[in-house]
Amino acid sequence: MSATQTPSGLEQSGTVPGTEPSRWQKAFHEIVTGNAIISVLAVLLALLVGAIMIAFTDERVQETAVYFFARPGDMLGAVWQSVSGAYSALFQGSVYNFRRDGFLDGIKPLTETLVFATPLIAAGLGVGLAFRVGLFNIGAKGQMLIAAACAGWVGFAVELPWGLHMIVALLAGVLGGAAWGAIVGLLKARTGAHEVIVTIMLNYIAFYLISYALRTQGLLQAPGSTNPKTAPMMETAVFPSLLGPRYNLHIGFLLVIGATIFVWWLLTRSNLGFKFRAVGENPNAARVAGINVKNMYVYAMLLAGGLAGLAGVSQVLGTVTTGFSAGIDAGIGFEAITVALLGRSRPWGIFAAGILFGAFKAGGFSMQAAEGIPVEIIVVVQSLIVLFIAAPPLVRAIFRLPSPDSTPRRQRPIVTKEVAAK
Repeated sequence: MSATQTPSGLEQSGTVPGTEPSRWQKAFHEIVTGNAIISVLAVLLALLVGAIMIAFTDERVQETAVYFFARPGDMLGAVWQSVSGAYSALFQGSVYNFRRDGFLDGIKPLTETLVFATPLIAAGLGVGLAFRVGLFNIGAKGQMLIAAACAGWVGFAVELPWGLHMIVALLAGVLGGAAWGAIVGLLKARTGAHEVIVTIMLNYIAFYLISYALRTQGLLQAPGSTNPKTAPMMETAVFPSLLGPRYNLHIGFLLVIGATIFVWWLLTRSNLGFKFRAVGENPNAARVAGINVKNMYVYAMLLAGGLAGLAGVSQVLGTVTTGFSAGIDAGIGFEAITVALLGRSRPWGIFAAGILFGAFKAGGFSMQAAEGIPVEIIVVVQSLIVLFIAAPPLVRAIFRLPSPDSTPRRQRPIVTKEVAAK
């Protein structure tokens, strides 16, 4: 048994036999100190705060609060009805509606959740990939708009056979978003410009550029129209439905599954992904190790822009096929930042976070229609999720979780009496 010297001068032996923690104890410790549990608890805390807000804004709760001390059961019952009704409507609007006849009709809310999640996952992957390289990609909105313009123009202005038309439009959109993202990488690499400033400015440039094109005949404006809107996409360019005409879910969801697998493979199995992670951890050490950090910035933003571009393509070729305006991004570019944060910039974490936020979007409208609760409550919940994720010590303190650098108590070396006597 080896011995180590303690600061007090006493020799300290290794772990006493029989006190080594089991594999289950080690696994539990890793779970409660890991990032995944913080994300889950952040969602739960945000839902709890959302429930308090729903209860306090409910008229029946306010009425019963006046005589709470005389009949507390009335207020507690009103609180339960308001919160359970709201979250029940959220569930039935995003996962399964028990009020509909048949399984096929009941499962439709889940398909709507996946429709909303598709662009969120794609844009979140673009933001998350840049985060892993140490870049703050705030420009998913601009990349989406440029991609939507490129894919949309091919979709309504170019006549091609079925199948080929959709592929060409898809490639045009992804390449457009990648080129817009590459501008950021080039400016960062060649001039040292900060990517946050550059991406924000490029968002404005893309928005006003697309707005101009939508008001100009011969560019994006529908022929013979005075509205700032494009013509409808040709049937040959539209993403086909996955489950038939009664559902809105299209093959764009399969594309984001493929994109998630690609990003996972890129970051964990490829040489380029290793360089990305090395630069993200410490660009100076990566440079000393022989990695061309400037090129990594360009490649990362090129790929990030292409992934955000896939979100724009799914919007114009899958969700809004009747023609789009300058608001086609629908706030997805900024929500992707939240999705990437909740997913901890990990591909499958982003995938799960995108589905969760898609459920919030799909269920929020149902909650508003069924219970009369403002849909802005969902926005507050999403904001609280980011707040709690940004403050892991607060979440750990609330749930009394150990810190990541702590070790299981029984795993700590023990100083025996015999060793101390020496």
